Amino acid sequence: MTGSHLKALAALQSKTPVLIALYDQHDRLRFANPAFRTAYHVGPDESPTWAEIMRRNYAAGQGTVLKTDDVNAWIASTAHRRGKTPFRAMETDLHDGRWLWMTETVDSDGWMLCIAVDVTTIHAGERELRQDRDFALRAAQVDELTSVPNRRYTMGRLTEFIANCAENPHMWGCVAIIDIDYFKAINDRHGHQRGDEVLLDFARQMQEFVRRSDCFGRIGGEEFMLILPDTTISEGNRILDRLLERVRSSRPLENIPEFFYTCSVGLAEYRDGDSVSDLYARADQALYLAKRDGRDQVRRYTLPGSDQESHPDQSA
Repeated sequence: MTGSHLKALAALQSKTPVLIALYDQHDRLRFANPAFRTAYHVGPDESPTWAEIMRRNYAAGQGTVLKTDDVNAWIASTAHRRGKTPFRAMETDLHDGRWLWMTETVDSDGWMLCIAVDVTTIHAGERELRQDRDFALRAAQVDELTSVPNRRYTMGRLTEFIANCAENPHMWGCVAIIDIDYFKAINDRHGHQRGDEVLLDFARQMQEFVRRSDCFGRIGGEEFMLILPDTTISEGNRILDRLLERVRSSRPLENIPEFFYTCSVGLAEYRDGDSVSDLYARADQALYLAKRDGRDQVRRYTLPGSDQESHPDQSA
């Protein structure tokens, strides 16, 4: 593309009413044309994250209409679908009365191009039906308490992850099962409402560690799963060590400032020929070792005779 072509493109994107935005792999805004910045009240020199844009627009009654009483829960429930597929399209309405048709295109490095077109005048009744359908689909995929993906959705993503690895020899990754330590004792001592607050706090802590390519969900009770594509077991171990450090410093119960909690993690990487039950069982066995050896730590399952050992590794 010549210099004149680039100049023409720059001029046109600044004049078009179409909203254009580019987010990096950490969901931080790296480019937005004037139409996007006006619609979402982002200053010309600002580069906020998508979550920051949503929070401040919600507080100000601007941007996207969010039908929720808990913006953090809405962000958590939406983030699990945002950027998880190469292309996605949806409809959204703005506080200024416009209705947008928005597309998300994601590359292999996790950068996302968002383009939105005003479709306010097109079949208003059908738009509302489609949005209701989208809300129902989201509700079917999300855990009601924590607003992260539920067991059915998360296990479906695990199945997809294993299928992708099996079909492409250049793909790899690992899976972690995370369990909140002594959770029954927390419920027994402080009550189930306080236990729910701990679960909510853990889900919020995880948001900072989940990358666009990952999947994090609640698979039952106080147990969660994190799927880490294109991640070695050592890289996964470091990510989870940072998570445990963050959790230790959290004080989620306002009226009990001295209260804190910890987590245990079992980590296993994909191996050729794995089924869902194979990989899950190894991560679960590594979790058992983390609990047996004192909790509040990561244990990983490795193979003998290679860079890995065939039993859970005690040095993780």
